Amino acid sequence: MEITYNLQKEFKAIFNTTVQPRMFFAPGRINLIGEHTDYNGGHVFPASISYGTFALAAKRNDRKLRFYSMNFSEIGIIEADLSDLTYKEGDNWANYPKGVLLYMKETGYDISQGLDILYYGNIPNGAGLSSSASIELATSVLLNNLFNLRMDRIPMIQLGQKVENQYIGVNSGIMDQFAIGMGKENHAILLNCETLDYEYAPLVLDDHVISIINTNKQRTLAGSKYNERRSQCEQALHELQEELSIKTLGELSPEEFEQNKHLIKDEVNQRRAKHAVYENARTLEALEHLQNGNLAEFGELINQSHVSLRDDYEVSCLELDTIVQTAWEQESVIGARMTGAGFGGCAIAIVEKDKIEEFKKSVNDIYREKVGYDATFYIASIADGAKEIN
Repeated sequence: MEITYNLQKEFKAIFNTTVQPRMFFAPGRINLIGEHTDYNGGHVFPASISYGTFALAAKRNDRKLRFYSMNFSEIGIIEADLSDLTYKEGDNWANYPKGVLLYMKETGYDISQGLDILYYGNIPNGAGLSSSASIELATSVLLNNLFNLRMDRIPMIQLGQKVENQYIGVNSGIMDQFAIGMGKENHAILLNCETLDYEYAPLVLDDHVISIINTNKQRTLAGSKYNERRSQCEQALHELQEELSIKTLGELSPEEFEQNKHLIKDEVNQRRAKHAVYENARTLEALEHLQNGNLAEFGELINQSHVSLRDDYEVSCLELDTIVQTAWEQESVIGARMTGAGFGGCAIAIVEKDKIEEFKKSVNDIYREKVGYDATFYIASIADGAKEIN
């Protein structure tokens, strides 16, 4: 593989060494269906993809840490020491691997030698395919293997989430780290974010591919609106709990929701809760369809998911709607929707393999006309989770 040879060459040049580094890879992820269900006690349905983060590392004979990212080459080498792994704003992106090192050491794992680590990611920037979790898991697997720590995968995933929540300060769920840590080639994962119960589902695309379409719109609203949606769902749950003994919206079936929705006084909150309940049901149905090889029915659920995110949850935007609506109009497409937090970021579409160029051109022509600039298209294969590359 040419990329691995080039990265090894780069590692030796950057760190001025003849040492042969070991190489690791952690994918990015897409969520096929199950959006904004994770914090509502529901299921998500992610898969790890062929884009991700390479990490090359070699042990040092001292306690010094040297981090270098080819994606931020202008920053140069960022240095730290095993004796001081506190968060420092000036350390920029290197705070992600530093957080992993800190929590591994605090957990009691013996990491007593410094490291030189080079990172290279080919996940599109700002696309919402989870580059930060990819860096966390690449670092975890690297440390686990280099120092022979024998750390189990689920605690590794939980440690990645802890870095995100406590060290970096982003209040995100566990889906990203889970999908990246537990990914399996040609499979999606049905995950209950409350219990971490999970099940693999075969993703047999036959003559179709998954196209990831980046709107190239920065997701400026995503953070504030995300918090607003969370509190609207919490308010709805609180009102339902006055008569129902439930802990989360994810416990309700659509039928139960319809019978009890009158308990939610605010019409907007009612729609937010409706999305959480119905989207969870769609996600469970998606598992059945994939297990039975019903790709067309799966595509229809993806379409319904977008309608619900647009109308009931209201986290879409002109850019996402333009891409999805145009995708629906193409004969080669069996399903399309926005994916991620919303207000920009990406959409996904399941497209006939031999019509992909035609699909890209048709969708982008209309997108450019309506929005004023181009979208970017990526074809993702469904890949294994984080691992060492030999």
